[in-house]
Amino acid sequence: MKVLVLNAGSSSQKIRLYELGNSLPDLAQAPLWEADADWSEQQGETQCKISTSTGQSLAEKLPSTARQEVITHLLKTLWSGKTRVINQPAEIDIVGHRVVHGGQEYRESTRITPEVKEAIIRLSSFAPLHNPLNLEGIEAVERILPHVPQVAVFDTAFHSQLPLEAVVYPGPYDWFEQGIRRYGFHGISHQYCAQRTAQILGRDLASLRLVTCHIGNGCSLAAIQGGHSIDTTMGFTPLEGLMMGSRSGSIDPGILVYLLRQQGYSADQFDTVLNKESGLKGVSGISGDMRAIHSAIEQGNERAKLAFAIYIHRLRSCIGSMIAVLGGLDALVFAGGVGENDANVRAAVCESFAFLGLRLDEEKNARSPADQDIAAADSTTRVVIVQTQEDWSIAKECWRVLLTGAWL
Repeated sequence: MKVLVLNAGSSSQKIRLYELGNSLPDLAQAPLWEADADWSEQQGETQCKISTSTGQSLAEKLPSTARQEVITHLLKTLWSGKTRVINQPAEIDIVGHRVVHGGQEYRESTRITPEVKEAIIRLSSFAPLHNPLNLEGIEAVERILPHVPQVAVFDTAFHSQLPLEAVVYPGPYDWFEQGIRRYGFHGISHQYCAQRTAQILGRDLASLRLVTCHIGNGCSLAAIQGGHSIDTTMGFTPLEGLMMGSRSGSIDPGILVYLLRQQGYSADQFDTVLNKESGLKGVSGISGDMRAIHSAIEQGNERAKLAFAIYIHRLRSCIGSMIAVLGGLDALVFAGGVGENDANVRAAVCESFAFLGLRLDEEKNARSPADQDIAAADSTTRVVIVQTQEDWSIAKECWRVLLTGAWL
């Protein structure tokens, strides 16, 4: 079975092709073909990179940033040119898409129908930076692969069993009845990290109390017990919770009332400031990229030092609240671009939990080894780095729904 996976970011697009058999391997499988498009650094053009499992590669710039045009171009390299790995589009059996917001009605992966597309559009008001992009990918595939079934794998689904006390905001109950509630995001990553941590530790997932930290440009935590998410930091939108690359995370809502009354802010201004001009970027005035923050700190930049200090303070505080909800902790899990690669962040975070008996192996932490326990031998709590595999998780969901007839 050949499974195509599309994973859209605000200024990027990842596409992967996997080949799966009648049973799934225990570990993540490498794709046959992978393509990445990035237009974050270029004006009016898209940087594309394509590679195959046989070693073929291609890098090029496209004179367009239109997502559907870019996706169409990338897909055609699957069956033509030096990166060809199949002979014709008909060899693709199913296509899976990461869809950020599934609302209350979609609690598992679902075959995409006109009704599902309408729901994705409707839920775009809850996730305006993400759902419209997911839909663009779906429609691009419909044009080039019109007869191939497509599956939506929802980022919110893993958090669908959150207890009501973690779901309902302490405002008027009417909000909850209108769908204004906490949904949680990064669910595909949190679920994979929990499962992979159980494998690494040789434990039954149901027996573990985990705090999974997905920290990259976007950041969220999940408290996982019995294999289920019971609390998380993102809420109604992916803006709530931790300080992020360019997103503020949680702030006093009174600030918004103040800015509205005193400075006449519009909804669009709030959206831009909170999502694109805050976080590490807003405080430092330099960048939302943690690597740039570290570089500026080395040069003595005080605002970069402050941005890092706030970032760590927020992480420690939110991890502490997750531990309290769990009633203890068996493993702290780091994933995402920062979580997987930044030894300084991990060390600074873990330092605050020494009172629990948590201790890092400093040498292991410095190496940032993927898919390993980096806690000291005498640590009472394990600390695990997981290289998150969202695309592989989406491919597995497609395999499940196709072979089991889950959508019939």
